[in-house]
Amino acid sequence: MTTVRVAIVQQSPAVLDLAEGVRRAVTHVESAAAEGARLAVFPETWLTAYPSWIFDLAGWDSSEARHWYGRLVSESATIDGDDLVPLRRAAERLKVTVVLGMNERSSRGSGTLYNTLLTIGPDGKTVGVHRKLIPTHTERIVWAQAPDASGLRVHDTAVGRLGGLICWEHWQPLIRYAMHAQNEQIHVAAWPNIADMEATVARTYAFEGRCFVIAAAQYLIAEDVPTKIREAFRRGIGPEAPEAGVWYEGGSAIAGPDGYWLAPPLVGKPGIVLADLDLDLTIDFKHDLDVSGHYNRPDIFNLTVDRRRRGPIAWVDESLTMVTDEYETELETHNEST
Repeated sequence: MTTVRVAIVQQSPAVLDLAEGVRRAVTHVESAAAEGARLAVFPETWLTAYPSWIFDLAGWDSSEARHWYGRLVSESATIDGDDLVPLRRAAERLKVTVVLGMNERSSRGSGTLYNTLLTIGPDGKTVGVHRKLIPTHTERIVWAQAPDASGLRVHDTAVGRLGGLICWEHWQPLIRYAMHAQNEQIHVAAWPNIADMEATVARTYAFEGRCFVIAAAQYLIAEDVPTKIREAFRRGIGPEAPEAGVWYEGGSAIAGPDGYWLAPPLVGKPGIVLADLDLDLTIDFKHDLDVSGHYNRPDIFNLTVDRRRRGPIAWVDESLTMVTDEYETELETHNEST
């Protein structure tokens, strides 16, 4: 039996405060490690928080929306920047794999943000970067869609074959299938909040993929939000949001490959959700259902996923090196005869 202990961090984010958010992340990873967890998962855009105000401040040419977008960009980390170094060091020191939902600044000096899941290995290095492929509704005001599908991957890690998707990506059948076909053992489902429908899709994904699903959601109270944006934030959540108290109730939970809760939803309070996963079950339960294997008809159905990396521009310099925004690819050298 191959067993791994995992943890969901359902704790308040530091809204629009990158340095404090990283400090809290380190503390929470330490707490998870103290409980024996080898994997610590944070919810969607936990680092600097899910910007609910976008559903209220969606008007054209809004100076207020522009101001808060600027704040969010300035308080968002790049993947390879110094801001995340304390968290990387903590992962290495504690030998914990970390999946962090974050607002990602595409590059230093850029005004573009992605909704990102960053996976950091127990050596402190980046294992994978998944950017939300299609932001939903007015989310498109604040987040760009992923420039490519290079992050649509399941990774071999110290805790097993690990993948993840963000929010409503779980209702896109082709995306789900692309992940199932890579034989996930542990799937991270990141949300700002989990209600009945989100809980249903988490359990369905686990049953369909015969994998464990770590459904991570934020816990947030009104008092955690800066006063100047609190009212817009509340209206963005919806008319049912109270003036004070709990705005995001969490609901973090862990489902097994049979589709049932292994750790039931934690609702209405902060905490760490723990579970021990028997990874052998991800094979055992494929006895009767393997949607990308023996329970599939590849002679009838076919899916092609283009995972080539793309950037907004390609530069070709004198050394014949083509450079995109984040990735550098060596061009083939000229034939000696030319």
